[in-house]
Amino acid sequence: MSTQPNATGFRDRLCQLLEHDHMPHSAGSRVARLIVAIIIVDVLAMILISVPEIDARFDLVLTLIDRAALTLFTLEYLARLWAVAADAPQRGISARRLQLNYVFSSLGVIDVLAFLPSWMAMFMGDRATMVVCGMLPFLKLVRYSPAMRSLLAALQSERRALFGCLVILVGAVLLFASLLYGIEHDVQPDKFGNVPAAMWWAIVTLGTVGYGDVVPVTAMGRLVSVFAIVGGLIMIALPVAIVARAFADEVHRRDFVVTWSMLARVPLFSQLGAEEIADIMRLLRAQTIESSEILVRRGEPASSMYFITAGEVEIEMPTQRVRLAEGTFFGEIALLRRADRSGTVTATRKTRLLALDAKDFHALIARVPALAAHIEKTAKARLADTPDGPKGDIAAEEIALASPGPTSSD
Repeated sequence: MSTQPNATGFRDRLCQLLEHDHMPHSAGSRVARLIVAIIIVDVLAMILISVPEIDARFDLVLTLIDRAALTLFTLEYLARLWAVAADAPQRGISARRLQLNYVFSSLGVIDVLAFLPSWMAMFMGDRATMVVCGMLPFLKLVRYSPAMRSLLAALQSERRALFGCLVILVGAVLLFASLLYGIEHDVQPDKFGNVPAAMWWAIVTLGTVGYGDVVPVTAMGRLVSVFAIVGGLIMIALPVAIVARAFADEVHRRDFVVTWSMLARVPLFSQLGAEEIADIMRLLRAQTIESSEILVRRGEPASSMYFITAGEVEIEMPTQRVRLAEGTFFGEIALLRRADRSGTVTATRKTRLLALDAKDFHALIARVPALAAHIEKTAKARLADTPDGPKGDIAAEEIALASPGPTSSD
């Protein structure tokens, strides 16, 4: 009997686990947390190895930790390389092309750097090189850290501007180094005897470090130094401002995409266009509740729906309890008509939400006739299927869509 179907099914599951299954409390998220823990332990082991007293006492333990981590990083890379081909049919390209894309992608290169240099250093027997290479697995956190991914995306998007800053910096170094060479080379031939030597002074001065090992002694040299110091402040401020702005824009863009995707998942809004969803996004207001805090109680009038951006809530209804995590929503029926809450909603941990009030929503659709027509058509179908009768604000299919794997209890 052929094992090809079984192998294909396993590769699909592995691809889902490593590449796509990142929902909170899922198997993929648990694997990601395990890898992050291994990265942290491995980097800490390398730091401790650099301390001679600790290395002499725990050499075997620390070396075993590093080798075990490198083995796991190697197996993870090979698993990703094999499993990524599972997406070939959906993307319409060959499995080999997908594998090559992964190998030469930034994340693929980082995955290789996490283990290959360390293996080479270990076989060479160079302890210092092994410690230096042992810091490279920290780069793997880029895959699991949205903040680091946003920073890299910001640097990528502003690479031309940053390159321009580098060109300006090089020009400034050459300018001030040549000026000090012309002014000070006769007075201090050992420090300003040539332009390359003067460039060291220019670099530390423009960087506002000023080690003090090379300083001008003539009045003209000191005057030039004043301009170099002021220019150095500009040299530092310019790229910092560019990166800070790009990073803030990237975080805002990421939050926008996340919020957009949450709105698009709501059956009531799923067929809306970009302009209509953007209008609804402007009505959302942020709200934070602490762990064990009750957001709404069963039987209270329902006038808002909620999107969970971080944290988790538990909805206690007469027949079941459902936990909803980051990226999910509830209370959609409250936008369609005045209803009573179907369940009591309690935060299981500190939770951030976006609330959409019914009064704001209805004011919007009153201003946009096309949106009102769609909502009216969708509302009839949604209200007809509501299982909790005329007073419930949560539809059964809403919970199914919002929480793919709810835990129910009596």
